Amino acid sequence: MDAATTALTTLGQQAQQASYTLGLLSTKQKNAILLAMAQALIDQQAPILAANAKDLANPQIPAKFVDRLTLTSARLAEMATGLRQVAALPDPIGNVDRAWRNDAGLLIAKERVPLGVIGMIFEARPNVTVDAAGLCFKTGNAVILRGGKEALHSNQALVNVLQDVLQAADVDRHAIQLIQDTSHETAAAFMRLTDYVDVLIPRGSARLIQAVLTQATVPVIETGAGNCHVYVDQAAQLDMATKIIVNGKVQRPSVCNATEKVLIHRAVAADYLPTIIQALRDQGVEVRGDTATQAIVPDVVPATAADWATEYNDLIIAIKVVDSEADAIAHINRYNTQHSEAIVTDNYQAGKVFQQRVNAACVYINASTRFTDGFEFGFGAEIGISTQKLHARGPMGLNELTAYKYVIDGNGQVRQ
Repeated sequence: MDAATTALTTLGQQAQQASYTLGLLSTKQKNAILLAMAQALIDQQAPILAANAKDLANPQIPAKFVDRLTLTSARLAEMATGLRQVAALPDPIGNVDRAWRNDAGLLIAKERVPLGVIGMIFEARPNVTVDAAGLCFKTGNAVILRGGKEALHSNQALVNVLQDVLQAADVDRHAIQLIQDTSHETAAAFMRLTDYVDVLIPRGSARLIQAVLTQATVPVIETGAGNCHVYVDQAAQLDMATKIIVNGKVQRPSVCNATEKVLIHRAVAADYLPTIIQALRDQGVEVRGDTATQAIVPDVVPATAADWATEYNDLIIAIKVVDSEADAIAHINRYNTQHSEAIVTDNYQAGKVFQQRVNAACVYINASTRFTDGFEFGFGAEIGISTQKLHARGPMGLNELTAYKYVIDGNGQVRQ
C-alpha cells in the first residue's frame, strides 16, 4: 500500500469511527454545535480571508473561476446564515416514514438513518466546504472533503475552524476532514475507498463529474453540470422574458443554474430578438445565434454544433429560433444536463406540457433558472443539485442525506 492510500485509509477509518459517535448526539446538541460553527466563521474571518487571499494570488486560476473562489465578509456571513438555517430545520434522523403491523403481528417501521460517511469531490468553491459539513453533521454523517487545489488554503482554514468547534464541544473532530493532497492520483484512490466511504458526491465541471462517474467504485450521486435553457413561447410576456433571461445569465454566470441557452418561438422572433440581444449585450454578454437568429440580427456570433451542448460558466449565451413548443422540448431534452429549464408563457396549457415533458430536475414557468438552490428552496445550505433520478433529484438538503432501515418489533413470532 503506497503512502497516499495509507493516508486515505486512515482518513476513512477516522471518519467511519466518527460517524458511529455522531449517532449519539441529540438534535439539540447538533443544533447548538451548528450555531457555534456559524459564529466561529464570523469570529475567525480574518484568518479565513487571509487564506483565501493566498488562493486568489495564484496567477494560474482561470478568470471565470475567480468569482466562485472569492470569499468576502458578506459571503462568510451568508455561509453562517446557511448553517443557522440548517440548525433551524427539522432533524430527519429517527423520523418514521410509515409504520404498520403485518399479518403475523409484527410492528414494522421505516425509519430515517444517516448514510454513514459521505465523500465530497469539488472544485474552486470553498462555500461547499461549509455547506457540506453543516448538512452532513445535522444528519449524523461524517464527511471527507476533497476540494480543488485552487482553494486549498481556503478549505484548510474553513475546516480548521469547524473542527475546533467540534473539539470544543467534545465531539470527534474527524467527523469533518479534508484531504490535503489534491493530486489526481489521490482523488482516484479516494473514489475507490469502498471500505469506508458510503457515497460520493462530485460538484464541479462536467469533466470532473464524468471523471468521477467513470472511475469511482464508491456509489455516486451525480450533480452539477447545468446547460440550462429558457424557452420564450409565442404567448410570452416579452418584458418578463427579458428580465428572466438577463437575470439567469448575468447575476452569477459562473454557477450551474445560470441560463446558457435561449430558445425563441418563430412567431415572436423577428420582434423580440433585437430587444433581447441588445439587453444581453448591454450587460457585457457575448451572444451566439443559429442561422435564423443571424438572419434577423446579422452581427451575432454564429453558433456551432458544439455550442448547444456547452455549459459556458461565462458571459456567453446562445440563441436558437424554434418552430414550436414541441421543437423546443425536443432540443432541450437532447442537449440539456437535466438540471434546470424554464418556459416563459401566459398559456397555462403550454406551461404544463413543458413541465411534464422536459426531462430535468427543476422545471420553471415564468421564473429564472437561478432559483434552483437549496437556500432558495428553503432547505438551508445544499450539498449539491442532483441531476440523476435515483435516490435524490434537484437541490439536496437534509432528507436527501439519509437512508432508511426497517425496525421490527415482535413478541415471539416465528415464520411458519
